[in-house]
Amino acid sequence: SFRLRILPSPLARFFAIIPFTYTYDQFTVFFHGDHVFIGEKDFPIGQCCVDIMNLDESVFHEIDQRVREFVPAAQALLTEKTDSAAASAQEKLNAVWDVIFALPVYRELKMDEESNYHTFERLLADKEKWVQVQDPASEGQAIYQGMIIGLGCFSSGLMGLRQQIAIMTEKYFEPLKRRNSGAYAEAYSTFYAQMLSVAAHLFGEDFTQSFPMEVSFVPMMRQANEDEIFIAEKATFNSLTDFLRTEFYRGLAAGNAPRRCHNCGRYFLLTAGYNTCYCSNIAPGETERTCRKVGAHRKEAQGKANRTPAQVEYDRTYNRLKQRKNRKKISRDEWNAAVAEAMNVLEQSEQGKLNDEEMRKRFAEF
Repeated sequence: SFRLRILPSPLARFFAIIPFTYTYDQFTVFFHGDHVFIGEKDFPIGQCCVDIMNLDESVFHEIDQRVREFVPAAQALLTEKTDSAAASAQEKLNAVWDVIFALPVYRELKMDEESNYHTFERLLADKEKWVQVQDPASEGQAIYQGMIIGLGCFSSGLMGLRQQIAIMTEKYFEPLKRRNSGAYAEAYSTFYAQMLSVAAHLFGEDFTQSFPMEVSFVPMMRQANEDEIFIAEKATFNSLTDFLRTEFYRGLAAGNAPRRCHNCGRYFLLTAGYNTCYCSNIAPGETERTCRKVGAHRKEAQGKANRTPAQVEYDRTYNRLKQRKNRKKISRDEWNAAVAEAMNVLEQSEQGKLNDEEMRKRFAEF
């Protein structure tokens, strides 16, 4: 296997957290092509953002509630200076970790649970560091207070990013007629210009998308094929929000973007070159059929009156494909994929991207 030495974060260094593992405020992932490697898994780039977008908002409220319970205990430790105060602070911090470490990305990483779940016990055992923490002018207390402030902003950072992605996907990406990196870039340029104007008008500052991260390039090999070596971008982030923002924009550059399913309302990753408004999850009220299958058949079953030439050709193509399926010349998966693609041709024709001759040629290919 290929192993890399991960430098510990400032918080990790102070609390003597063991290297080679990860903390919530510093972790490493690897980018290669249109995939991101996290722990022992790899994902299509953009999938982690989709997973975060699909989290129920109650998760972030729960984190905030647990952090609010932790903060007074952590501050009380500085004045009480007792083992019982440390135990109380640790218990409440562990409740925070229980939720945070179960989030997408973190749950795929090897988190340093031993150190994280015994932070204050180790702190009191290290007399030199404990003295530093009690000194308001020391780096030790700055790191201690920084941990508290960072946890207090954890949920708000993620929720702010979720709101930004939701606005972009619904207002700027949903109207797009094409779904590729160029179309996303054009839509983002409009969003970016408007955000620059808003930030300057309301806050007197620039709309910035910058944040610190550490980047290097390393050789890696696939677990399934050790003969295949490739160059990966090793990226170390100081927050989950920074990673998700990076993954989102790298996804757009690769032609991948989150989209909200028109059937179930959940987000899914729309990959480059494919345009569908339905996800591949099991549809609500169904036991086997996906939203994509339900959506394709539902659209076909809509009224036949006042059909345009393109809709007439689509009907003929649909019936032709259905006969092939019934005769078992194509599988159910091939049938559903073909119907979805035929719908795409219909949509292109109705949007004026194909003239009648081009439209008929495309349908004749099925």
